[in-house]
Amino acid sequence: MGFGNFEKKQYLMIDYIPPEKPTQKHWENFAIRLAKMHRVSQPNFGLNHDNFIGSLPQQNNGNLTSSSDFYIQKRILPQLNSAKAKGFTFKHEESFLKQIPRIIPNEKPSLTHGDLWSGNYFFTSHLQTVLIDPAVSFSLREFDLAMLQLFGSPPTYFFETYNEENPLEVEWKERIHLFQLYYLLVHLNLFGSSYYPSCTQIINRY
Repeated sequence: MGFGNFEKKQYLMIDYIPPEKPTQKHWENFAIRLAKMHRVSQPNFGLNHDNFIGSLPQQNNGNLTSSSDFYIQKRILPQLNSAKAKGFTFKHEESFLKQIPRIIPNEKPSLTHGDLWSGNYFFTSHLQTVLIDPAVSFSLREFDLAMLQLFGSPPTYFFETYNEENPLEVEWKERIHLFQLYYLLVHLNLFGSSYYPSCTQIINRY
């Protein structure tokens, strides 16, 4: 491993890890390890510094202890405001935000990957899972579970195994779209209007 500069460009050298086609055992082991990671906690949501989701800033600071406050103030509102600055409007935004405290369970913060779509993990030998390109924070674990299902999805037994290891709050499946909204807003701000209908559809549901 190494990094440096060469001919006015920067480079990063990392080890190559050959991927393997996942078996059921791979998926189950992934679920167990993710559940274990999500049990790592701290008193406050976020981190002691901001970071990035893709190429966009991701806010973490604030010493928030409420799950709904973190969801609104550090995840949804920054992306909504950025989208509105680009000319996108959300008719039911106010009523949507008012309902969040009653919808989101007040779980303690979990250590999350933060951008856990299908392109950011792969499987290797010895039943190992490699996670890459994180947007890490102490957040709501349902963000990771929702992102896992946004562009493809693990098999059903992955979530069954996870739930056995780290039981989920009731009605977590009904909140999948709610947590996917953050990532869809990020894609709206990065890639444009093709993601606007999905964002408005979720907001209008509430």
